[in-house]
Amino acid sequence: MSSTFFIPAVNIIGENALNDAVSHIKNLGLKHGLIVTDDFMNKSGTVQHIRDLLAKANVNVAVYAGTQPNPTTKNVADGLAILKENNCDFVISLGGGSPHDCAKGVALVATNGGEIKDYEGVDRSKKPALPLIAINTTAGTASEMTRFCIITDEKRHIKMAILTPHVTPILSVNDPLLMKGMPPGLTAATGMDALTHAVEAYVSTAATPITDACALKAVTLIVNNLRTAVKEGSNMNARENMAYAQFLAGMAFNNASLGYVHAMAHQLGGFYGLPHGVCNAVLLPHVQEYNAPSCAGRLKDIAKAMLVNVDGMTDEQGAKACIAAIRQLSKDINIPANLTELKVKAEDIPTLATNALKDACALTNPRTGNQAEVEAIFKSAM
Repeated sequence: MSSTFFIPAVNIIGENALNDAVSHIKNLGLKHGLIVTDDFMNKSGTVQHIRDLLAKANVNVAVYAGTQPNPTTKNVADGLAILKENNCDFVISLGGGSPHDCAKGVALVATNGGEIKDYEGVDRSKKPALPLIAINTTAGTASEMTRFCIITDEKRHIKMAILTPHVTPILSVNDPLLMKGMPPGLTAATGMDALTHAVEAYVSTAATPITDACALKAVTLIVNNLRTAVKEGSNMNARENMAYAQFLAGMAFNNASLGYVHAMAHQLGGFYGLPHGVCNAVLLPHVQEYNAPSCAGRLKDIAKAMLVNVDGMTDEQGAKACIAAIRQLSKDINIPANLTELKVKAEDIPTLATNALKDACALTNPRTGNQAEVEAIFKSAM
């Protein structure tokens, strides 16, 4: 059976990548952009810095800075209105996963018409989105280089997974100088998001030798650098290694897809507005305990990538060691211990489980569960 590997055409990573990106935008002949970002990026001066760089390259940009932490259907509609007002011919996303996802929604609806909810699911759009340049400022979601777009439907209180190559940016930019100011909590949450991507891609039923190599390298880079990045935010070596780690994890899950951790975390984000990376981090060990009977050998491989000495261990022992190492990393970087700390309510679990089983990410989980089993995983994480 054949497999397909998706990735942006051009990806610039490392210190001062932003300057190289501006030259690339100029060479593409793009003239009128819309920057999709959030209030923090706007007020921090980063938006103005990028506008100034682009102005020198004779590129004009309008700005939509209303993206919420879990971007909504309204955010997409509002950004699209500004894009149309200014006759923009391309989109720039600036920030973490939320602005990237919002920008993908704007760029997709700009060319395909209708509303973003029309494209929920797999391969529902007919035309490529407007050209999208994704400038990343966090090391976690990898949304700057994927074909995934996650938008909250405010009416249904769920996160819609929109999966299509048409939203893949034409250029991704990971400049660790833009990540230096990330606070410890955000560094921890986005780093655990990247670890979750790598783990879920490695145990996915759609994994290939290419995604395996990306996933395992990402795991080792995260284990070697995330604690330092959280404690020493200005450590550029740790920041750059985390930028590479999250990109490798993105390469893995963009092609092998994900599993129940993301399917369940999307519901928590849509229902309660909780931070995606934190939800992933809390759920990750519980889902892998559930998955272990179906993929113990693969979890043992991840334990080895996490620098655990697995010599002489059975696959089952290796899987337990992997889950213990994940828990220890979360503890070391002050991730909340359980869903109760996040104020998740037990009475909501049946609804959360029902919606998780409908999520596109659930399709490639290594073990297929039913309603009662997914409810039990949620309860174990309480």
